[in-house]
Amino acid sequence: MKKIGVLTSGGDAPGMNAAVRAVVRKAIYHNVEVYGIIGGYAGLISGNIEKLELGSVGDIIHRGGTVLFSARCDEFKTKEGQLKGVEQLKKAGIDGLVVIGGDGSYRGAKALTEHGFPCVGVPGTIDNDIAGTQFTIGFDTALNTVIDAIDKIRDTATSHERTFVIEVMGRNAGDIALWAGLAGGAETILIPEENYNMEEICNRLKRGQERGKKHSIIVVAEGVASGVELGKRIKELTDFDTRVSVLGHMQRGGSPTAFDRVLASRLGARAVELIMAGQGGRAVGIENNQVVDRDIVDVLAKAHTIDFNLLKLSKELSI
Repeated sequence: MKKIGVLTSGGDAPGMNAAVRAVVRKAIYHNVEVYGIIGGYAGLISGNIEKLELGSVGDIIHRGGTVLFSARCDEFKTKEGQLKGVEQLKKAGIDGLVVIGGDGSYRGAKALTEHGFPCVGVPGTIDNDIAGTQFTIGFDTALNTVIDAIDKIRDTATSHERTFVIEVMGRNAGDIALWAGLAGGAETILIPEENYNMEEICNRLKRGQERGKKHSIIVVAEGVASGVELGKRIKELTDFDTRVSVLGHMQRGGSPTAFDRVLASRLGARAVELIMAGQGGRAVGIENNQVVDRDIVDVLAKAHTIDFNLLKLSKELSI
């Protein structure tokens, strides 16, 4: 391997820049040139490729977002679009590619590998919904952003004796809601992986009021229901003073935590090692604090699962 490429794709996540930095500096340390693809797979198709030097990734480890930018690209989902990307990589003399992103990004990496171009996937998404790794880059930062918001909302909920419904991101995965709800002391946590009962939620709120509880926090994952609609329903069934906060894209921003910076550095460096060894079609991850890599086909074939022990614990602690 003389030249490798790196791109970020899909939704941005804090820590992506730390991963890009690790890829660039690990490769240059081993005398391999690195080229950044600007704008994800759309940038690949258009040939928006720039050589990256050590200074190109200076002072980015602490920055949120991605300096390589990101974009959705429907054209790359087609074989024609993928082959255009391969041609651009060959034209630039690039021998392998590191792809940082979520499941959609992984599918693109898998397709390029099947077209004979070796790619390695690095899990970068706040949703923590990638199989083959316990944590994805950006999850810990998003989690801490949500917890900070819950703490602030609890202050006003206490002052006004209100019930607050807090809607968090995560698409169809409940990790953000589950971990943030447990860490933030939420009375109820609703996740896509488990059906919820409206009557049970309301009864829990009423029991809390009967024992003198003045406020309640309900955390709901966006893949379950609209926080606004849920809040209206609770108000109708209990007549409690209910407010709703939809945290939205603020969860994607901010400087990455130390955990995400270290995770991104470890996974980015490992991806370069795999590419240098000619091992395409792999996906890196973290398991029991050890960096691992698996066949990207197997990773995509498996569904991400949550830790139901955490959900059980949250219910036990919020009685």
